[in-house]
Amino acid sequence: MGVSVPPVTVMWFRRDLRVDDHPALAAAAERGDVVALWVADPALLGAPHHQSPVRLRFLRACLEALDAELTALGIPLIVRHGAPALVLPAVAAEAGADRVHITGDVTPYAARRDEAVSTALGRDGVALTCIGGPWRVRPDAVVGSSGNGYLVFTPFFRAWDAIPVDARIATPAALTGPHLASDGLGVLPPGEPPLPAGPTAARARLEEFIRSGDVDRYGEMRDDMASDATSHLSADLRMGVLSPAQVGRAIGAGDGVHPSRQAFWRQLAWRDFYAHHMERHPVVARAAMNEKFRGIHWDDAPEAMDAWREGRTGFPLADAGMRQMAATGWMHSRARMVCASVLVKDLLLDWRRGEAVFMQGLVDGDPANNNGGWQWTAGTGTDAAPYFRVFNPFLQAKRFDPTGAYVRRWVPELANVPDRYIHEPWTMPEEVQVKAGCRIGVDYPEPIVDHATRRVEAIERYKSAAERMGVA
Repeated sequence: MGVSVPPVTVMWFRRDLRVDDHPALAAAAERGDVVALWVADPALLGAPHHQSPVRLRFLRACLEALDAELTALGIPLIVRHGAPALVLPAVAAEAGADRVHITGDVTPYAARRDEAVSTALGRDGVALTCIGGPWRVRPDAVVGSSGNGYLVFTPFFRAWDAIPVDARIATPAALTGPHLASDGLGVLPPGEPPLPAGPTAARARLEEFIRSGDVDRYGEMRDDMASDATSHLSADLRMGVLSPAQVGRAIGAGDGVHPSRQAFWRQLAWRDFYAHHMERHPVVARAAMNEKFRGIHWDDAPEAMDAWREGRTGFPLADAGMRQMAATGWMHSRARMVCASVLVKDLLLDWRRGEAVFMQGLVDGDPANNNGGWQWTAGTGTDAAPYFRVFNPFLQAKRFDPTGAYVRRWVPELANVPDRYIHEPWTMPEEVQVKAGCRIGVDYPEPIVDHATRRVEAIERYKSAAERMGVA
């Protein structure tokens, strides 16, 4: 009687770079032998939205941490370069695998890629099995009363929040499997990541967020831009070195949780909401969700675009946000909204251009989340608020950075400007400018457009686009 050979599963890692609380990996280990694989996909790595040096360095460090965790369990991480529809069948054949496990994704590219991989594997009799994903609740699990999902966040959140947090899935005690040749991570840029990377670093950030008490002050402090009291877990969730369920269990999400913890939990729900939305409406990846705003006339103003990108608009809070991103690869969430509003509603530039800049600059750049946030601010996406909502960047600054500490940190030209002028420095008398060492028009620009005038123009353009579509 022959010796029984255990089945082999290829675990294709994508946005799930951890070994703990990983349903697809646990299921693969339970079946038998495992080959851990990451594919350097040239179609992704070459796409403009994925040309973020900080995110690629962070990705490399996360993959190195994953390799260390897998090696400690008994198998290495295998890296292969090439189109997934070619790489996966080749690896499965080398390993003698009959199944490939993945976690889900929702971008239009991911859907096309996974369909192509499934077809290619199927020709060899290998199954592609999707288990879990980078969200807490699968995008197709919250269907709404119509069965077509939700377009408005609040009812989505109520349904999402009612679903209990999943129990932890333990790390496999050990992993066995064939050791295949690896192409290595040389295709990714070397260098220090913008923040410590990997599951251990992510858990440490989560623990500090809780231990410091910031999670219990989140409701009142999350918009205090100078205090920087947010969790800084967005990049960890983006790469899947930390799962949303791990966060939920750590903060005790559920009935009776502290209101500030619930406010934080609500922010995590936005990630799932935008994934839920993109899966159902893939058109949002390239166009306004709201059809009546697909014909808005946008300006073609390269100098204004450069000024916005480089933090030289003369709108201090927006300039601070853009410079924070350039320096660190991260930006405070309130600043993201203000920067987006200035580009769209003040400079009258296409929101998709700003979305691309964010994706190229942010360590946590996520296609669904970034797109959803931009369309929310632009008023073109899933939002019940009227299109004539326009952020006033100066009032936003006075409310959320009242002493100007955030602005001063990132726009050093304004460091010595008195509080009363910090958010409208062009109003400084000449003698105050001299004393502060900040001459408007020389050391720091005056606003490149007039907010009040552009607000009226923006509303008119949105209204005209809606009328052309026959919608008042």
